[in-house]
Amino acid sequence: MSSTPLTNTPVVRPPADRTAPSPTPGRTLTAAMLGFALITLDTSVVNVALPTIGTELRTGMTGLQWVVDSYTLAFAALLLSSGALADRIGASRAYGAGVVAFTLASAACGLAPGLPALLAARTVQGVAAAVMLPASLALVREAYGDPRRRARAVSLWAAGGTVAVALGPVVGGALTTAWSWRGIFFVNLPLGVLALVLFARVARSRRRAAPLDLPGQLTAVAALGALTFAAIEGGTEGWWALGVAAFAFAAFLVVEHRRRHPMVPLGLFRNTTVAVAVAAGSANSVAFYGMLFVFGLFFQQVLGLSALDTGLMFLPMTGLLAGVNVLSARVAARHGARLPIVVGQAVAVSGLLGLLTVDADTPRAAQALLLVPLALGAGFSLPPLIASMMEAVPAERAGTAAGLLNAARQTAGALAVAVFGSLAARDVEAALRTSLLISAGLLTLTALASLRLPRAGTKPGGGSGSA
Repeated sequence: MSSTPLTNTPVVRPPADRTAPSPTPGRTLTAAMLGFALITLDTSVVNVALPTIGTELRTGMTGLQWVVDSYTLAFAALLLSSGALADRIGASRAYGAGVVAFTLASAACGLAPGLPALLAARTVQGVAAAVMLPASLALVREAYGDPRRRARAVSLWAAGGTVAVALGPVVGGALTTAWSWRGIFFVNLPLGVLALVLFARVARSRRRAAPLDLPGQLTAVAALGALTFAAIEGGTEGWWALGVAAFAFAAFLVVEHRRRHPMVPLGLFRNTTVAVAVAAGSANSVAFYGMLFVFGLFFQQVLGLSALDTGLMFLPMTGLLAGVNVLSARVAARHGARLPIVVGQAVAVSGLLGLLTVDADTPRAAQALLLVPLALGAGFSLPPLIASMMEAVPAERAGTAAGLLNAARQTAGALAVAVFGSLAARDVEAALRTSLLISAGLLTLTALASLRLPRAGTKPGGGSGSA
């Protein structure tokens, strides 16, 4: 971590309350992992059910894109301030409130009588997920003081999410085929209750001085919402929305530059590690979640597979993620974070280029196996990216940094679904190849940028700005 203070870092006040002694770090990690698993489950479980949802609710591609992006967009936009919220009220309080709201919203999704109700409930899910995610990662940082142990804990936290990603398509396919698409939301209810039981034994976090930035949040929501609308809807309305997005983004930059305590301290991006982590994490999300969406459509609409068979096609790809997450932490501990970050992205690029050979005549087993290198590369690079960014900022900015990184990743995923879905509305197979080339190009650029990360044994940071 740079020894220079971060610009506009607020004064850290003593904790507002005293609580019982902290539980073991392992208990806190388990609670945080389950919350993250709930969040990531809903990013993958829905994809295989989309054609069935479209048929039952009588909606086309645009409606299906919004089923995914109403969740992801709310998630991404509010992550920017939910990190500060976690710092302000305490990570444990934010986490508990988020789990309760997420569980109730999941029930509302399963009971939705039509598309508008489903989109509204999905939006609430996204809001709750935004509160939960940075709070869960901040809880992990609070529980582990040693950087090496913390890096391993972050990898295990990430592994909890990747296990959920791995199970999501299979669980979603099985529930949709055997019962109804509504089951993919009802499955969150017992998991949410379990998360609350574990949470009850987690010590209350300290509160920190972290002023909320309402103007910054409003302009961020306007920019991201308008940009996603432009990508999904297109046409004349899309061009107007794109103009609104540009204006709102410019207003966001002005607001953040002028505020004493901005939601996103722009000085963060003068830190090389922060800038690379945000860019690489975003490219990773475009490739991974974009391919889950497009290949889910390809398997069902072009190949005619059932929802369950589609989920099983993703199993070799997603099933290895957790093990790769843990392996990357060990490699990073021995050789530094830069090696697994660069190698992981290079492997993902090779996997994306290999998938260009897939068509309707490719054997099913070959299609499933060709998806594996993308997952291996993404899973190998992401945990050290997260750990590097968390180490590159002061402890009092842990929630803010977690919110920024994950907001960028979720925004990238939402835009990938918006753009790739618009292409798929015309021709799924052509969209598949275009999406693969876009994803490979972005990851190639961020892999090259990752070569600027510190070598093993040096402090994260760099650049001319403070961290």
